[in-house]
Amino acid sequence: MLKKSIIYAALAFCFFRIGTVKGQEYKTENIILITLDGLRWQEVFKGADSLLVDDTGMVKEPGSLLEDFWNIDPLVRRGMLLPFLWNTIAEEGQIYGNRAYGNKVDNSNKMWFSYPGYNEVLSGFADDRHINSNDKINNPNVTFLEYLNQKPGFKGKVMAFGSWDVFPYIINEERSAVPVNAGFDIAEGADLSPEEILTNKMQSEIRGPWGGVRLDVFTQNYAMAALKNKKPRVLYVSYGETDDWAHGNQYDQYIWSAKQTDAYIKEIWDFVQSDPQYKDKTTMIITTDHGRGISKTSWRSHGSSVPEAGEIWMAAIGPDTPAGGEMKSQGQWHSSMVARTIFQLLGMEYPDSKADRGIREMVEGTN
Repeated sequence: MLKKSIIYAALAFCFFRIGTVKGQEYKTENIILITLDGLRWQEVFKGADSLLVDDTGMVKEPGSLLEDFWNIDPLVRRGMLLPFLWNTIAEEGQIYGNRAYGNKVDNSNKMWFSYPGYNEVLSGFADDRHINSNDKINNPNVTFLEYLNQKPGFKGKVMAFGSWDVFPYIINEERSAVPVNAGFDIAEGADLSPEEILTNKMQSEIRGPWGGVRLDVFTQNYAMAALKNKKPRVLYVSYGETDDWAHGNQYDQYIWSAKQTDAYIKEIWDFVQSDPQYKDKTTMIITTDHGRGISKTSWRSHGSSVPEAGEIWMAAIGPDTPAGGEMKSQGQWHSSMVARTIFQLLGMEYPDSKADRGIREMVEGTN
């Protein structure tokens, strides 16, 4: 039987220090999970990297990033790069992963690239035996999205949007019945909003530089249209540009995309706090699928051959997440804790289920 890496979650059931009221009742009714592909913890906590920010091999115009992103103080730099994270979540939520304080967040999986990272976040455990490539293979593991989509009150109210075209397989759209708009998918249906119609048109006319990853602006527009018009109770949004610009060794584009994604997240949260269904009833969790290297050459890469590539970060904001800001307590957390934390916030026990186990046993031919 598949050996699961859930021991970490057993040691610390909830990733975030979430508040409780009498009877362990939580205020969270809706969940928004957001991932930024391959955004390093170094930029999150220290802002633009002095090693890379003005390197002529990675920046088209030398000095072009300095005015907008550089300050000798890393606390200032990080606020310049990610203003929503450091002006709002740092005031009202919690941010984990600054290893300078011994506050460590890591992948449980040992692959340290995208599909294994997303499987771990979404299913709640690492599966290095079956999830060991980025191939378009339907995930044998059941994600928390699929679990929730089977439950009364959530069925038909779980949606996913991603820039990478592998997400329909990671979420196993075919089996889970969770609608996934990813890659170059368009919005479909007879009741499309004006925003969706325009985004469909623009996506067909504006092609990004990558074959399997669309520009994040389209993912954002589709996700926002769904929030406004379809009102899902569970929304997953995955942005991809940061990782692809990094693989291309373009630090300026990586930095600009990180800042733009921070603005996208602010747009989502501002809407959440303005809408009666979501206001003060929604928890938003933000993380990444993997880290990457730290040198001028290795920063563009990740995977098991890059020692720092399993180092990640996480953040949360919502009615059950006390304002702790940058967490400085020493400890070890893992991305495998996210799914269970989401279930606890919704007042449920995470299945780790017989159904899930049965699916994987069939794949393995065990009993």
